[in-house]
Amino acid sequence: MTQRVLILGGRGRIGSSVAQDIAKHTQAEIAVTGRRLLEMQCQASIQYLILDLAETEKLRQAISNTDIVVHCAGPFHYRDTFVLQLCIEQSVNYVDVSDHRSYTTKVLTLHEQAAEKGITAVINTGIFPGISNSIVRQCVEKFDEPENIHLSYVVSGSGGAGVTVMRTTFLGLQNPFEAWINGKWETVKPYTERETINFPKPYRESGVYWFDMPETFTLPKAFPTVKNVITKFGSVPDFYNHLTWIAANLFPVGWIQNPGGVEFLSQVSHFMTDVTDNFSGIGVAIRSEVAGMKDGKSKKYCATLTHKNTAIAAGCGTGSIVQLLLEGKLDKPGVYPVESALSTDLFAETMQSRGIEINQQWL
Repeated sequence: MTQRVLILGGRGRIGSSVAQDIAKHTQAEIAVTGRRLLEMQCQASIQYLILDLAETEKLRQAISNTDIVVHCAGPFHYRDTFVLQLCIEQSVNYVDVSDHRSYTTKVLTLHEQAAEKGITAVINTGIFPGISNSIVRQCVEKFDEPENIHLSYVVSGSGGAGVTVMRTTFLGLQNPFEAWINGKWETVKPYTERETINFPKPYRESGVYWFDMPETFTLPKAFPTVKNVITKFGSVPDFYNHLTWIAANLFPVGWIQNPGGVEFLSQVSHFMTDVTDNFSGIGVAIRSEVAGMKDGKSKKYCATLTHKNTAIAAGCGTGSIVQLLLEGKLDKPGVYPVESALSTDLFAETMQSRGIEINQQWL
């Protein structure tokens, strides 16, 4: 029988990249949803549907006719667990590109329900979080006792991901968050404690700052011997970092807390990146450094990845999970962040098939 994949919010740049990856690597029929009809290039394997997540019965019907639901309708700061609940109700596997701690926390509460129904739900599957988490797992598995994780990202301009990513960035500045430091949860303020990280070419030395990501919360739980998990994010050109720092630290709190203020800053930033993308590119770099004990000695291991298009890289991360589910290679009932669901062997296999190279070395 023909397998079917439903992509919610699939007309944005991330959702479109997910659809393209699934179409390339599987034989599934793909239904992509959006709230309005847009002119898009047609493909035989992709159908476009008008669907708002608020249309409960229409959503339920769409899910009932599919094998896997892929939730790409961000920002996830505002989302509840209703989509996953419908998937559990109808025994449909679930994948998402969620990128905020609040949503991750909520969907993880459905773990037992999903497990009882035999549903595999894999969350945080894009590029960061997503591929980044699996890179950390690769590094962690090199150690007898991993102790410290330092995970950094840098994105050029818009990353090719549209205004939703701008909204996500400014929404991430709204509140302090908990980070795992010295074996306990400590409160950290977003976009503080700048570090200069040496990424691969063309990024070289780039500034990164504390940023609230789901992996700040999930990695300590996945790897319980780890005492520190640091997650930092930055932008290229560097003046975007300084503008974001000003928004996080100097603007009146009400500007960032107000939806209108977030939308204004997001639209202005999107306009600016439309210009700077022409010379900065829209790529991404990830650097994972893990320290710990190996053969009785203290060591460090580093893995890096670069991709020229952040949105396409996110599509590879999510599309690879969908591919494995369709092929029956990934079957783990319950709700899991990607680093807890995906083995390193399967991760390496899917990245190789997509031409994504991960450079690894002992330091």
